This record gives sequence, structure tokens and C-alpha cells, in this order.
Amino acid sequence: MKEIKLFFSKDWKDYELLDTGGGEKLERFGKYIFVRPYENAVWSKTLSNKEWAKVDGKFWSSKEGPKKGWKMQSKIEEKWVMEYKGIKFFSSPTSFRHLGFFPEQASHWDFIETKIKTTKRSVKFLNLFGYTGVASLFALRAGAEVTHLDASKQVLSWAKENEKLSDLIGMRVIEDDAIKFLEREEKRGNKYDAIIMDPPKFGRGPKGEVWKIEEMLPKLLSQVKKVLSDKPLFVILTSYAVDSSSLSLGYALEEMMKSFDGKIEQGELAVLEKSNNRIISLANTTLWSSNTRG
Repeated sequence: MKEIKLFFSKDWKDYELLDTGGGEKLERFGKYIFVRPYENAVWSKTLSNKEWAKVDGKFWSSKEGPKKGWKMQSKIEEKWVMEYKGIKFFSSPTSFRHLGFFPEQASHWDFIETKIKTTKRSVKFLNLFGYTGVASLFALRAGAEVTHLDASKQVLSWAKENEKLSDLIGMRVIEDDAIKFLEREEKRGNKYDAIIMDPPKFGRGPKGEVWKIEEMLPKLLSQVKKVLSDKPLFVILTSYAVDSSSLSLGYALEEMMKSFDGKIEQGELAVLEKSNNRIISLANTTLWSSNTRG
């Protein structure tokens, strides 16, 4: 029987999930408070309407028509510094409702740094669909040789700003389509010991390449396997697609890694909700990790 695990961190100081309900979530990012859509919140809000009204901004989904996008109720900085366990990074409202990082991924950041630090060998780390690079920074601080890839030039610049902000150096940043990059790395004979990937449900590469997760995930995993070293340390796969499940991700990764000695865990990335002290799931994830320490 497959066990479904909850992955979450209790160590956030700069971020809080204050409340959820009515298809929305109330969150604190540093000194600012925002409302964002959370369609899975099919229950009532716990905090009062007065508390929900005391926000700096709200993101309206496209379902709201002319209201869609961010509507700010107070003047905020264009970007501000956030921190998690000594790694610093910029936060800023984006047109896709995100604010530059995904707080529910903090438990993966902890895992990445600990796993790399405790191994007795050098580690080549690859972050596919790397976004603004927070996970890459934890791998870099742990001593890994880091390659960070994304199809967006804008978020790659953001990742380099975060690297400088955290006083780190050496992250290899590449703008490319993930599949095409992996195919070229295979031909070059480049191998990686640790790989994380957070593929979008839908997206486009730098040259207009169309990405649909339900069509491309099998090909992605097949290509990822071809660039794994003989003794991989870990592989992490996360999906925010609403029609995915942690079990299906786990089965796919288990099949990909069946020739290696390790274990599979699957479950949900989550955060603690302050108003009810309950765990709120925000994404599905699975990870494979080596059974050996060397």
C-alpha cells in the first residue's frame, strides 16, 4: 500500500498562511498581506470579513473578467526581501498571481540542502523549470555544482539577483526548453546526481515550444533518466496541475528509477494555516532518494 505523505515546514518566519475559505487564501509575505485565489478552499473563512479586508492587495482570477489581475489597496514596494533559513530572495507580485517563490516548497529546500551536505562526494545538481532559483540557492550553499534552467529570461535574471542577494556565487543559469536542453546534455555526455523539476501544466519555451504536462511528462522523465549519473542522489518531481495526483507522479518516478537502489515517497506539498492550525495542501509531489550515503 502506497503511503501519502504531507511535506511541510514549521520554520517559516517571513511567510504565513493566515486563513483560507470561499475559494481564496489570505497570506503574509514579509510586511505585506495579500488575498489570492485558492479554488480548493470549498469551506467558509475562519477570520472575519474585517480581517480579510485589511490587505495590501488582492489578485482576481480571470473568472472575474475586467477585475482580473492585481488590485492594490496600499502602496507597496516593487520588490522586497524575504528569507528562509539564511537564504534571501526577492518577492514581488507577478501577472501569474505568484510572488516570486512557492512557500510550500520549503520542505524540499530543507531536504535538498541536508541530502547534499551529508553525502561524501561532489554533487552535480540540475533544476529544471527552475523559476527564480530558491531551491538552486539551497543546493549551491550545500556545496553542489548547480545548473539552473528556465525558458523565461525575466525569471532567470531574478534568479541571479537572488543569488547575489544571498551572497552566493557560481550558479550556471541557462535559458532553454527543458526537453531540448536534456537532449543536448545527453549528446554531450553530461550527467547529474540530483535533479528537481516543477513542470507547468501549460507553457511555452523561448522559441514558442508548446508544453502540455499530460503529453510531455513521459518524454521528460525518459530524457531525465538519460542524464542521471550512475549513482544518483535524489530526484524530485512536483506538479500544480489540478488533474494530477501524488500517486500517479509516484508511479511514474518509480518506473523511471527502478534500476537504482533507493526509495520513493509521494504526497502533498502543504503549509500550516494560522487561523485553524491545520495543514493546507497546495501541490502534488514525489521524490526518489538514494539508500546509500556515499
